[in-house]
Amino acid sequence: MNVLKTIKRILIGIVLVIFFAFTVTMTILLLNYNKFGITQFDDTSLLIIKNGFSSETYKKGSLVIVESKPVKNYQIGEEAFVYHLDGKGGFDIQLGTIGQIHEEDNAITFSNGETYSDDFIIGTGEKIYPDLGTYLGVIESKWGFLFIILVPNFFLFVYQLYSLIVEIKYGKEEDYTESKNE
Repeated sequence: MNVLKTIKRILIGIVLVIFFAFTVTMTILLLNYNKFGITQFDDTSLLIIKNGFSSETYKKGSLVIVESKPVKNYQIGEEAFVYHLDGKGGFDIQLGTIGQIHEEDNAITFSNGETYSDDFIIGTGEKIYPDLGTYLGVIESKWGFLFIILVPNFFLFVYQLYSLIVEIKYGKEEDYTESKNE
């Protein structure tokens, strides 16, 4: 019987370590949102493709690792992601082909004529993970974070509190089961 308890404790411990590592990772991703609501670490952004682009490379639901670089390092004909501000104070993400590079103004112009300064350039896609963006988008959403991370942590906290109260009231579990068997 002690072997089964040990195996159970080891398995529960492994699951809890994985869950807490997942929780910490997701919290780090959320804490590194930039002012546009995109996870960004220095020059690397994690871009979730929510709408399909005209490009065959980037499909809806993909996660794209986007690398930013100085304007002078972009090439004409290269595809780049930018933040496009709408008239209502919001933004969306645009993908375009670079038509001109303006090093003196720190800006690029897409082949359709739209010009973006360095502040609005996200960068070029380096790696694509199909369908991973859908899952990450659900987890990073308000409701996803609530039900996948916060609620289970709350139940773990309540369970630990309950265990502490039982231990204080009745002593250790071994003491309780021994007195019950006598």
